Amino acid sequence: MIRVLVVDDDFRVSGIHAAYVGRVPGFEVCGQAGTVAAAVEAVRELTPDLLLLDVYLPDGSGLDLLRRLRAEPGERPDALMITAARDLASVRAAMQLGATGYLVKPFGFAALQERLAAYRELRERVAALDPVAETGQAEVDALFNAARPTAAPQLPAKGHSAPTLALVLAAVRRHGGDLSATQVAERTGVSRATAQRYLSYSVRQGLIRLELRYGATGRPEHRYRPA
Repeated sequence: MIRVLVVDDDFRVSGIHAAYVGRVPGFEVCGQAGTVAAAVEAVRELTPDLLLLDVYLPDGSGLDLLRRLRAEPGERPDALMITAARDLASVRAAMQLGATGYLVKPFGFAALQERLAAYRELRERVAALDPVAETGQAEVDALFNAARPTAAPQLPAKGHSAPTLALVLAAVRRHGGDLSATQVAERTGVSRATAQRYLSYSVRQGLIRLELRYGATGRPEHRYRPA
């Protein structure tokens, strides 16, 4: 499990984000903090893998926290910024301090789930590599791409959500093999009917491929794989 510390001064927002994290497979919330000082102590005591980190905090900023953690001995957690700060200076500072992503408030569950899934894939790819072997360009590209959520294409059709489409596409692309609509629904948290609708749309747009798997009897099973 990937242990997450939520750092936000609004306890209601912090609770919502913690609940979001709890819905994503492979993640668990190990604690919540509302100030820089409390977050430093929580990192020392709880050793989280990832921070969901707001920029605006009562006794400083999330960026100050990242700077303080860089001076701490031992491993420091990764950080995904979740903030209403939209100024370029904050975004650039977060990048320079090694944040793995920057999610602007307000956002829904699908947006956070997509970024957590990308982070989980990055960790899995790193863990699968030989730590002492040299890394080829293809592996380097795969690592950098894994940290970026799939861009959500524009949808001209009514009744479609760009974040939901991105979530469905990410599930298919990250799996590598073929998936059924039921499996896509399980991986994304949407209903099977919703998954089927977005999968059918994606096939029509050429974003993924539809393959038919024939069994001994009955209708062929629809399977979906990256285009």
